[in-house]
Formats: sequence, structure tokens, C-alpha cells
Amino acid sequence: MLKFLIGIGIPYIGVIGLLPWVSSINLTVLGIPFLYAWIFAWFVLTSGCLLLCWRLFDGHASDADPQNT
Repeated sequence: MLKFLIGIGIPYIGVIGLLPWVSSINLTVLGIPFLYAWIFAWFVLTSGCLLLCWRLFDGHASDADPQNT
């Protein structure tokens, strides 16, 4: 359940859950509207969440069984 929360729950809340708050902000980041910068940042953050899940829960399985590759 923790794997699901980190890998899917946090990115879902970050993109969909906080979207009404983010769309109400009139700010630019390097000339880009904050909404677009927020969504683009979550591409990278989602990959980071998935990497964290793999390191915490699945990374040891591939190290222990070299014949699995």
C-alpha cells in the first residue's frame, strides 16, 4: 500500500488535486505561466517518485537474483 501511495498517490495529488489552487496563481516562471511550469515539474517529480518506489521496494529483488535479467 505504501508503494502505491508513493508511486501513484503523490503524483495524482500533485497534478490533479492541487490543480485548482495552481490555476488560480498568476505568476510566471522563466517566462512560462506557473500552471505549465507546475505540470512540467510533475513529469520530473513523478519519475522521482517511481524511482524512489523502485529503490525502496523492488531494487533489492533485481540485485539478489542476477538470473532474472
